[in-house]
Amino acid sequence: MKKLLFLFLLPILACNNKIAKETTVKPLSFDNKKEMSTIALGSCNDQARSQEIWQYIVANQPELWVWLGDNIYADTEDMKVMADKYNQQKSNQGYQSLIKTCPIIGIWDDHDYGINDAGIEYAKKIESKKLMLDFLDVPKNADVRKKRDAAYQSFVYGPEGKQVKVILLDARYYRDALTKDDREGRRYQASEEGTGNVLGEEQWQWLEKELMESTAQVHLIGSGIQFIPEDHGWEKWANFPIERKRFFDLLAKTKPKNPVLMSGDRHIAELSKIQIKGLDYPVYEITSSGLTHVWGVRRPELNQHRVGEIVYDRNFALLHIDWTKKNPELTVEVKGLKNESFLKKTLEY
Repeated sequence: MKKLLFLFLLPILACNNKIAKETTVKPLSFDNKKEMSTIALGSCNDQARSQEIWQYIVANQPELWVWLGDNIYADTEDMKVMADKYNQQKSNQGYQSLIKTCPIIGIWDDHDYGINDAGIEYAKKIESKKLMLDFLDVPKNADVRKKRDAAYQSFVYGPEGKQVKVILLDARYYRDALTKDDREGRRYQASEEGTGNVLGEEQWQWLEKELMESTAQVHLIGSGIQFIPEDHGWEKWANFPIERKRFFDLLAKTKPKNPVLMSGDRHIAELSKIQIKGLDYPVYEITSSGLTHVWGVRRPELNQHRVGEIVYDRNFALLHIDWTKKNPELTVEVKGLKNESFLKKTLEY
């Protein structure tokens, strides 16, 4: 009887093993003797929706992919449900082609963190962090696993003199409660007296050290929510004005070379620009969202810092770096399905 049961189960076990092998693609590492010239980034990816955008991302031959949050839509406190959704995304054939193309790094936003708009109160953030790091193939001995509560990380790519530093900030793990806004078309407003945490003190100290000690020529700093925009009524750094000012003051203090901020979350793409007191060059932010779904309508939205127009179509972003110039020249491009280009801007420092 046992033998018959084993023979019955054998095809099922073989099938499960096959799925496990297909979803385990060895992550690539970047050759730091080479210059990094094309970086792709994006956010808001529902694993249950159409994933055809990956073929167009891969066609641009990026040397790095940066997830900027909502890498899956989990929205649960059940870690088995979350793990299954990560497995669904990782086993997607289009996404696997990206894994085979370039290294992948990332940070979460809210839906992959666990709950829409969640912050410090989310009960399963420790377990959720582990699943995200597993999805990203972060080494088991990495500092983000062993030495930190939150999920922030930094990476340096390229040879000395032509280095790109990527800093990914965790705007969920320590973030305090948001202040509701009852006005139509808005969900949140700035917290009373501008107080509240976005990063938490431990992460602030880490970030200052990362910037102070950096010798990179290009600095990319990302978080799930937008840094610069302050007019809309949704999640953003501007809901905590003191934290936002502290971030910009830190940039003025540390003066990172060629800074570009990166964000997702909004289901649109746009480029923002701000002049910070204490810096003699502007700071830009590229928001790229979403990979699988965007706004259902093309409504206007005020952003006093926007450069160009809103991109309403499904999109991903590319950062091109030209190292032939005395100061590396950075060009941001937003593309979508069929590689259609919606926005392209060479940044002026």
